[in-house]
Amino acid sequence: MTSNRSFNQIIVQLQTLNEQDENIQIRWKISSTVDFLDVLVQNNHGELKTSVFHKPAAEPYILPFTSNHPRHVHRSTFKLQLFRAVRLCSHVEDFDNKRLNIELSFLLNDYPQKFISYHLKQFLQQYGVCTLLQYPNQSLYDKLHGQLLAQPTLREKLNNQQANSYQQKIYTVNHDIQIQSTYERGCTLHFRKQLKKLWKKHYIDNNPVKRSFTIKFSTKTKKNLTQLFVKKKPPKSILKYIPTTETNTTEHKS
Repeated sequence: MTSNRSFNQIIVQLQTLNEQDENIQIRWKISSTVDFLDVLVQNNHGELKTSVFHKPAAEPYILPFTSNHPRHVHRSTFKLQLFRAVRLCSHVEDFDNKRLNIELSFLLNDYPQKFISYHLKQFLQQYGVCTLLQYPNQSLYDKLHGQLLAQPTLREKLNNQQANSYQQKIYTVNHDIQIQSTYERGCTLHFRKQLKKLWKKHYIDNNPVKRSFTIKFSTKTKKNLTQLFVKKKPPKSILKYIPTTETNTTEHKS
């Protein structure tokens, strides 16, 4: 974080945040150079500068796979390394140094120079910045840097796809509202038509969620005296053969 407050004010604010939850402890470092995860942030005379941070204990020239992976994995890894370098490096000099470091890593892992040159040129052609190899232009690099920063990451794409699929399910699922009414003559004869008009006029609009709701009418008949006094046969689960005592005695005598 950056702030225009004094050193003592920042320490007091961080200590207050640290006391809010015992399980979450904040460790702070105030300096002109700060590293966080894979990013190195520098304060260069009031201008923030970011680059790729390399941990001292990490081996710099090891790739995250073995040689028995399919070809598209090697191709994607090289492009992802360049993609990550452009996003993290704010200055073209840092990107150029990181690019040379990536090429050296692949050369030390027995990748041919033809493979590296081809995919590097293809990556730069994709974004229209092929001249960066011969002429490192900061203004041209700023456009590339801003363009790739605006692109969502893989996790953001997955989250957006899940949110869109959830919204699509809400829009496509039909919600039926069942209304049962008895058929009668008189004032209730035109009830259905009037309710549909009011429904479309005051409720349905351009919202797709509201459009998924539909009204369905069904007629409910009144019970007459025949239905009330009739003795219906009980279900089969209740009907069981219960032998009487007379039948048992006759069978025993025989």
